[in-house]
Amino acid sequence: MRAFRGPAMRILTHPYVALVLRLYLGGLFVYASMYKISYPMEFAENIASYQIVPFWAVNMMAIVLPWTELISGILLMLGLRAKSAVCMIGAMLVMFIVAIGLTLARDIPVGCGCFHSMEDPMTWSTLVRDLVWLAMAVHVYAFDSALQLERRFVLQIKDE
Repeated sequence: MRAFRGPAMRILTHPYVALVLRLYLGGLFVYASMYKISYPMEFAENIASYQIVPFWAVNMMAIVLPWTELISGILLMLGLRAKSAVCMIGAMLVMFIVAIGLTLARDIPVGCGCFHSMEDPMTWSTLVRDLVWLAMAVHVYAFDSALQLERRFVLQIKDE
């Protein structure tokens, strides 16, 4: 068991693994935001079809959520405020997981609306996919330290 813990844990916790996951999640959220920003009314219809968000909040959510995805994704890919960005992405993933779980439990045949409006109806694999992405976000939060631009721009105060 100890042999498994040593090399396997060193590989799994290596900063470059977290870097790859950080770039993947950031790119994923940037990609997901593009269609929603371009077609906010279609995205608003997707949000409304979940039957979770109050009617008065649907349009606001259809405008704010894609921009939050875009900004968080860009920051995560650049390594600027990466922990904050991955926390935002994690919070959005938790929100998506709850929404997908409730929709599946109520057996509402609706597409995810994750990447475009014309998608196949959600299945439990959609929920599992988002859970895997959430695990990736937790991994990035815990182990990311490689190639962050923030470190190049932050002034360091030296004690004399």
